[in-house]
Amino acid sequence: MAVKAFILIIAVLAIGWAIVLLRAGAREDAAERRFPPQGQILRVGDTDVHAVVMGSGPDLVLIHGASGSTRDMTFSLAPRLAETYRVFVIDRPGLGYTDRLSTTGASLRQQAALMQQAAGLLGARAPIVVGHSYGGAVALAWAIHHPDTLAALVPVSAPSNPWTTPLDPLYRVTSSWWGSRIVVPLITALVSEARVERTIRSIFEPQAAPQGYAAQIGAPLTLRRVSMRANADQRANLLDEITAQVADYDRIAVPTEIVHGTADEIVGLSIHSEKLVEQIPGALLTRLEGIGHMPHHASEDEIVAAIDRAATRAGLR
Repeated sequence: MAVKAFILIIAVLAIGWAIVLLRAGAREDAAERRFPPQGQILRVGDTDVHAVVMGSGPDLVLIHGASGSTRDMTFSLAPRLAETYRVFVIDRPGLGYTDRLSTTGASLRQQAALMQQAAGLLGARAPIVVGHSYGGAVALAWAIHHPDTLAALVPVSAPSNPWTTPLDPLYRVTSSWWGSRIVVPLITALVSEARVERTIRSIFEPQAAPQGYAAQIGAPLTLRRVSMRANADQRANLLDEITAQVADYDRIAVPTEIVHGTADEIVGLSIHSEKLVEQIPGALLTRLEGIGHMPHHASEDEIVAAIDRAATRAGLR
């Protein structure tokens, strides 16, 4: 009887897991049908990279943050900037429609190299590099390791210095061996759209997400297994990588305009940008009073103004 019960339990678990995998696959397919690539797929070495190019003028690269894609930037900011710049918006590795670079999380340096190579293949020459949140850390790595390939730097709400708070439990689990294989498929298969919308609201606090943002952003793309695993590994490795690159900030020689909201509770102003402005020679910091973690939506005018200042300082305007 014990053997039969054991076999029955195994059979039930196997059937249940098969249903989870089928549902996860179906939701991934639906997400890709609903939110197809907005731009072009180009081959960079062995990696397919998704990029959107629009506008004309001085070259400018926009790098999105964690759990995001080009759609975060193309919602409003990129089209506005395209009135005066040639804008390149590129999906980071494993997110959107760019291939994952490795199974251990692409480093900031690897991501910066991929962004730089992709932009170069698309025709960008010494662009202004703008990065939001995690993308700002990638932009810093670009400026450190490829100093002759950019004209100016604009980190927005960017993690830049070590912190002491522990890694979010979600990332601790999903970056682990068992979490990647078991929890990630469960999330892909089962998480509700209501949960996704609550997460979006929390990222924008104390502001509200702009009208239509949730429908445009393509959050279901982030819930695909490949993207969840890539994002979790990148976040799990971020603190060590930031700690390692701090010593190189004084090598950044391009005009740098830092922008950060005073009400940002995800990437704290005092921990990060207020230190960064002292670490990069000639850097300037714009503090956005009462603004949270998404100033490129909540304070778009100020972001555009910072980019324009960077362009002027770099002799591009």
